[in-house]
Amino acid sequence: MSRVIRYLSFALVAAALIFGGYRMLTPASTNIGSNEKAEKAESAEKEERSEGITLSDAKIAAAGIELATASSAVLRDSLLLNGVVQPNQESLVQVTPRFPGIVREVRKRIGDHVQKGDVLAVVESNQSLTPYELKAPLAGTVIDRQTTLGEYVSEQKPAFVVADLSTVWIDLSVYRRDLARVHTGDQVFIDPGDGGVLIETRIAYLSPVGSTETQSALTRAIVPNPDQRLRPGLFVTARVTLSERKVAVAVKSSALQTVENRAVVFVRSGDKFEPRDVEIGERDPQFAEITFGVLEGDVYAARNSFILKSEMGKGAADND
Repeated sequence: MSRVIRYLSFALVAAALIFGGYRMLTPASTNIGSNEKAEKAESAEKEERSEGITLSDAKIAAAGIELATASSAVLRDSLLLNGVVQPNQESLVQVTPRFPGIVREVRKRIGDHVQKGDVLAVVESNQSLTPYELKAPLAGTVIDRQTTLGEYVSEQKPAFVVADLSTVWIDLSVYRRDLARVHTGDQVFIDPGDGGVLIETRIAYLSPVGSTETQSALTRAIVPNPDQRLRPGLFVTARVTLSERKVAVAVKSSALQTVENRAVVFVRSGDKFEPRDVEIGERDPQFAEITFGVLEGDVYAARNSFILKSEMGKGAADND
């Protein structure tokens, strides 16, 4: 009987120890599970923050971020040329004195706009000692003056040059290796280098002779210039279109950024920008074809998108 009692007592003690140990282990196990859940939630929160950059319209404007809409575009294979703006020689007149004499009045200076018949200067003839007027033969701008008050002038040298700058010539140099690729009538985009939009025109003339010094030939475009944006004497660059192909979806090349060796475009959704992984097809200096990652109609950061990349990097650093 005493053995049975001792056995039962031992069993009760063992059961108490086992149950107590289970209760001691249970909170620890619960804490481990809670920590794992917290880490997962924190990781998900970090991922959510890294996948979206919130910017208000005011901040977008202040940062100079240009928004554009993904759409179809024409990709062009082009040839880059250098050139210079020249006055249209068919709308330019050199004003020469009819008789030698002394300049008694100078009424117009370089840069002045004149109408046909405006008096440029008054010259006193050496022969008759009577004054006569030098008049503008066409409306335009005085682009050169080779006389001053009291100076002797003659018919041997122009006193003024007047040009109608409403159209100008763009003279481009084409190297010998590219001559067979350029033709009269080809589309050309002129970049004056002032940050404005490109000027579209056509090749009007291709010289049949070349230059010994530069081993290039001259090609010319005649460009309307109503706002005087193109100034004679200044250099320009131009792209002659050699071929073109239309693609279904394209973004501006400036929109492309690289994040962790992936090409991305920052697409705006609501008040957030999200970096979309994209696959790039063909491209030209202005546009890149997107075969995956951006749909037609998506609004994206077309210019200064590197600011969003920088903001994303700051967010990742803060999360770390």
